[in-house]
Amino acid sequence: MFEFAWPWIFLLAPLPWVLRLLLPTADSGEAALKVSFLAELEGLAGRRARARLPAWRLQAPFALLWLLLLLAAARPQWVGDPLPIPASGRDLLLAVDVSGSMDTTDLKWQGAEISRLGLIKQLFGDFIEQRHGDRVGLILFGSKAYLQAPLTFDRHAVRVWLDEALIGIAGKDTALGDAIGLAIKRLRQRPAESRVLVLITDGANTTGAIDPLTAARLAAEEQVKVYTIGIGADPQGESVLGILGLNPGLDLDEPTLKAIAATTGGEYFRARSGEELAKISATLDSLEPVAQKPTQARPALALYHWPLAAAVLFSMLLVARELWPPEDWRWPQRWPWRRP
Repeated sequence: MFEFAWPWIFLLAPLPWVLRLLLPTADSGEAALKVSFLAELEGLAGRRARARLPAWRLQAPFALLWLLLLLAAARPQWVGDPLPIPASGRDLLLAVDVSGSMDTTDLKWQGAEISRLGLIKQLFGDFIEQRHGDRVGLILFGSKAYLQAPLTFDRHAVRVWLDEALIGIAGKDTALGDAIGLAIKRLRQRPAESRVLVLITDGANTTGAIDPLTAARLAAEEQVKVYTIGIGADPQGESVLGILGLNPGLDLDEPTLKAIAATTGGEYFRARSGEELAKISATLDSLEPVAQKPTQARPALALYHWPLAAAVLFSMLLVARELWPPEDWRWPQRWPWRRP
């Protein structure tokens, strides 16, 4: 079916004539000369004077050019029949703690010491890329919670945003409740059966406007399933800090994380290595894709380039007509060897 995407453009059709009525007449700066012996002058010059054309004939080429430009601006297109596009999958938000404690280097990755945030980037980068059919988003939280990437099918872009996360970018403290509240705000508009939040932290709630357990109850009311992941070394870990008698894992508030998961129907995990991540991935994969409301798309073939090309070609012809008037087209008679 042929249609115009912007048919209101044709309301601008009388604009040139309106401007001609409103604007003052242009002054060419040349004096007009009226002569009564035009025939004698034509005889001396050997050519006839060009008769003045009616106003409508002078305006017709420019009116046609203006209409061609309006046709192109109105975006003519050929629209096909509606085609259904099925949508399925989960709406998964990943909330990552970027507070100051996430810079602690008490974990190992491939035999080397690595910070907690660095381990998350290594382990959860592939996890994000493998969420085929899911909408994935990213929340970074510290003293405040910020939506770094909205729910999108572009999983690679979300992974890039996670790789570029910096320690302290959202503050040095930990606002677990605010992160859950922001996730609820983003997920409540999605189908209830597909709302999933993965919350990753290494500490306890130390700031924020919402208590984590209160936020968990709100999440349960909105049918948002929260999977909590505690990251950090064990109390008797073999890290350098553990050998020195320090226990960076004591800051992890596991009872609160377990309560959040239990309240929302999720599960709590400890992330120390790839084995724990595999368990988390398997649990999330067990969530069957939920059929969401299908959408329809109508393929559209743009046709604006045809009237636009015609307008460009016609304007070139008008310029050529001004540069080389029709009475000068008899150029063979003006060749030097044709002159007496």
